[in-house]
Amino acid sequence: MRVPSLPGVLTVAEVERTAASLASMQEPDGAVPFTTGQHADAWNHVEAAMALLVGGRVAEAEAAYDWVLRLQRPDGSLPMRVERGEVTDARGEVNISAYLAVGVLHHWQVRGDSSLVERCWPTVARALDWVVAQQADWGGLTWTPTEEGALLAGSSSVYQSLRAGLALLDLVQDSTPGRRERWEAATGRLGHAVRHHRDRFLDKSTYSMDWYYPVLGGAVRGAEAQALLATRWDDFVRPGLGIRCVDTNPWVTGAETAELVMALDAVGAHEDAHRLLADVQHLRAEDGGYWTGWVYGDDVVWPQERTTYTAAAVVLAVDALAARHGTGTGGSGIMRGEGLAPHPPETGLRCGCPDALPISPEA
Repeated sequence: MRVPSLPGVLTVAEVERTAASLASMQEPDGAVPFTTGQHADAWNHVEAAMALLVGGRVAEAEAAYDWVLRLQRPDGSLPMRVERGEVTDARGEVNISAYLAVGVLHHWQVRGDSSLVERCWPTVARALDWVVAQQADWGGLTWTPTEEGALLAGSSSVYQSLRAGLALLDLVQDSTPGRRERWEAATGRLGHAVRHHRDRFLDKSTYSMDWYYPVLGGAVRGAEAQALLATRWDDFVRPGLGIRCVDTNPWVTGAETAELVMALDAVGAHEDAHRLLADVQHLRAEDGGYWTGWVYGDDVVWPQERTTYTAAAVVLAVDALAARHGTGTGGSGIMRGEGLAPHPPETGLRCGCPDALPISPEA
C-alpha cells in the first residue's frame, strides 16, 4: 500500500518513522495508550489505528481494532479510560463510543478489506445504537449517562461517526428494523444543533477544539465554516508555532494544530493548512514521534512526553493534504466527508425552531 508524503512537510520515510514510533508504544494486547505507561481511550486509540494504517502498519492497526471489539460492554458503550488492560474510568462517553465507525470506514477506504468491516460491524452498530439513545430533545448528545450537558466538540465528532456508520450500514447491507431511520433522524437533529444551537452546549469556548470541531466533524461547511474559522483565528493561531490549546495559556499543541489543518483542508483553505502543518514540525522528535506542546515565551517543550494522539493527528493531516499532490491514501478524504453518508435532512426537530435550515454546500 502507498504511504503518503507532503512536499515541505514530511517524506514517505518520515511518515513511516512516525508510524513506527506509534507501534513502539502499542501494548501487547493491541491498546495504544496516550504515551508509554499511560491510559488509553477508544477515541484516541482509533485515531492511532488510522495513523498506523496510513503509515503502512497494517497488522498493528488491525490489532488495535480487535482491542476495541473486546472492550465493548453489553449496552454498546465503551469505557472512558483503560490502563494496562484495567478499566479505571467505567463511564460510557458518546464521542469515545462512536468513533470506531470512522476508523472502520477509513480502513475500508484504504484497504478494501471487507473481512475487517464484517468483524467490526456488530460492535459499531451496538455503539451507535447506544450513542443515539443519549440524544437530548434539542439535538445535542448528553456526553455521559451520568453527567448533564452536551459537549460541542464531542457532538461534532459524533456527527461524523454517525455518517460513517450509515455508510457502513449500506456496505454490510444491515437490515435491522428501524436502525437506519433512528440513525438518520438522530444525525439530522444533531447536525441542526451543531449548526444552529451552539449556545446550548456546555461552554468550553476557551478551548480551540470547540472553535474548529463543528467544521472538522462536517456539520458546518461552505461559507458558514469559513466564517466560523475566521472568528477566533487570532485568538488561537500563533504563526510559526501552531495553535493554542486554550486561549488563556501560551501553549501551542500539535494535535489541535493538525486537526485544524484538516478542518481548513475540508473548506478549501489549503495554503493556510499547509503552512500550519509545516509550522508544527518543531514538535517532531528524533524517533519520529511528536512532543505534545510548546510553551512560547518560556520556549520549552511541555509536558515532557511524546503522545500517540499528537503523532497520529499529524500523520492523518499529512495524508489529507497529500491528496492534492496525488500521494494520499484511499482514506485521505475522510475528514473532508468523502465516502460518508449524505447529510440527513433535519426532521423531527424538538428544539423550538419553526423550520429546519439546510446545511451549506460542501466546500
